[in-house]
Amino acid sequence: MEGYFDHAATTPLHPEALAEMNRLAETTFGNPSSIHGYGRKAAMELELARDVLATSLGVKSHEIIFTSGGTEGDNTALIGVAMSRKDLGRHIITTAIEHPAVLEPMHYLESQGFEVTYLPVNEQGQISLSDLEAASRKDTILVSVMYANNETGNLLPIAEIGALLKEHQAVFHTDAVQAYGKVTISPKELGIDLLSASAHKFNGPKGVGFLYKSDQVSLPAYLRGGEQEEKRRAGTENLPGIGGMAKAASLLTADAMVENGNRYRHFAKLLTEALDAAGVNWQLNGDPVNKLPHVLNLRFPGVSNDLLLMKLDLKQLAISTGSACTAGNVEPSHVLEAMYGSKSPVTKESIRVSFGFGNTAEQVQFLADSLIAILQK
Repeated sequence: MEGYFDHAATTPLHPEALAEMNRLAETTFGNPSSIHGYGRKAAMELELARDVLATSLGVKSHEIIFTSGGTEGDNTALIGVAMSRKDLGRHIITTAIEHPAVLEPMHYLESQGFEVTYLPVNEQGQISLSDLEAASRKDTILVSVMYANNETGNLLPIAEIGALLKEHQAVFHTDAVQAYGKVTISPKELGIDLLSASAHKFNGPKGVGFLYKSDQVSLPAYLRGGEQEEKRRAGTENLPGIGGMAKAASLLTADAMVENGNRYRHFAKLLTEALDAAGVNWQLNGDPVNKLPHVLNLRFPGVSNDLLLMKLDLKQLAISTGSACTAGNVEPSHVLEAMYGSKSPVTKESIRVSFGFGNTAEQVQFLADSLIAILQK
């Protein structure tokens, strides 16, 4: 038996998404910007996909901008907002546990004269709203807080942040790459101005995503060239990829998200109860309640996470020791460092298990048995 338990890094392509990509690749090869029949057909398919994604968030269709994924969406939002609003102030607020797709643009903006406040987190990986209030200033122009953390699964207090910023000039951006398709998100109700998502995190294709931009936000084009995406993102749209993304999104109805969540919680219970029954010493990293159901960050005191990953890989079981975007990096998780301190052994004794499409209870039991056998040795 084998098992893929690294869905927080990327997800397998859903068969229906693949079928939609193949359909579009075979039948709709026209350029959506062309005015002839082939182009008009492609443009129609493009707008149908845009409608699906807009409906999933309860926003207007033209507020959806197609991108190459979460990194482009984050960079477009953060750098675009900062540069266009610098006359109103140069202060930005984010958190210490953001994905590198947010942290690296922040570092770039610091090099351009902006001041960035990185909110700390407690040992459960949660920020304090009072810290956010204290950090907020008259010259704060942008606040970027991820919807859910990719390493712990923690859900951040997005609704409360949106309420705090309601009367403030700051634009509110959230990296929802890990959360989209797992929980219902309503930007209008939550006070979110900009939201980034990536198809490969919800069983769509890699290399495609979208950025929600509220009509209330003025955002200059990040990629310049043609006039695609209402002059907001140059470049011929990846129609097969966008169609596959929309099909994957359409399968994640509110009922489907509830059903999936219950299934993943059952898997987590199977795994942790098996560890308990075997007398394994373990702890959960992150918020035990306010979290995404499919992500488990587990610490095994005294056991190297690199060793665990290697031994499980030999059994064809895929887990992670952190964000896939830091793969090959021997540095400990910056998220766990923010939670426990840079010298804490937790950073080198923790693994991430993330469930998703295709996983079965039998696979989870195999993972549990394999983990126990390795740990008991």
